[in-house]
Amino acid sequence: MSTDTQFDSALDLLRRLNPKDTSANLSRICALVPDLTEDLLSSVDQPLQVRRCKKTGRDYLLCDYNRDGDSHRSPWSNEFEPALEEGEDGTKPSERVREMEVRMNEAVDVYRELYYEGGVSSVYFWNLDDGFAGVVLLKKSVSPTGKSEGAWDSIHVFEAIDRARTAHYKLTSTVILHLSTGNETLGEMDLSGNMTRQIEQDMPVEDDSSHIVNVGKLVEDMELKMRNLLQEVYFGKAKDVVSDLRSKEYNPNLALGGLMGTTGIPPLTEANRDKATHQEMINSMKR
Repeated sequence: MSTDTQFDSALDLLRRLNPKDTSANLSRICALVPDLTEDLLSSVDQPLQVRRCKKTGRDYLLCDYNRDGDSHRSPWSNEFEPALEEGEDGTKPSERVREMEVRMNEAVDVYRELYYEGGVSSVYFWNLDDGFAGVVLLKKSVSPTGKSEGAWDSIHVFEAIDRARTAHYKLTSTVILHLSTGNETLGEMDLSGNMTRQIEQDMPVEDDSSHIVNVGKLVEDMELKMRNLLQEVYFGKAKDVVSDLRSKEYNPNLALGGLMGTTGIPPLTEANRDKATHQEMINSMKR
């Protein structure tokens, strides 16, 4: 089997498996076919991992864009952890791009605190021949309580191509969502998935500060659109399904109606509403 065929098959397999297990499944595939490791790690979005910067004591996120071998560069100290072998410097942005990276990290950190009220954020920039590129990472996890847990990971990769007094931005955003809960009464529920959207736009640029504002606006607008879309697709649809569920209570008098082509069991929402009305009448008679 050719390498291209193996790569396409691996991507197709990962798309069909549970998104919350992407990291584990990716490790298994890389172990089976080591030649695909670099291509898969650079192509597959997986839940972000958190590491603490030894020099500054601040948390940062790990991804393929700040990785060099088994080491990752901290956006706070600009150093790789664990340290690279002697004689290796790793890939770091130029002085100008690094300055923009620092300012963008500060801006996204404020955005994270205002919108997510917690979590971890990281921004990484690198040089291009005709501009620069970068990635904005955001992660918010819910502390597991019993069988309930959840995580939101957003990955925004962009390119900024410099032109005369303007810049052409290309943004690719991916959101990875995982929610799970369960108890003895309701059973277990697992809601996991990811969504990717892309946009291109020309925006005016006066100096390097304009890039910070422009990228921040693109990321903020894209996150808002994707949050609204997830709410409609995932939660809205789930709510509609639950609202249309039928009551499990069996009534032999109503069962005959089902056999004759009529629905004798009311929707769960109507059953609950009738039960509440009935209980209210009983309570009023006791007064």
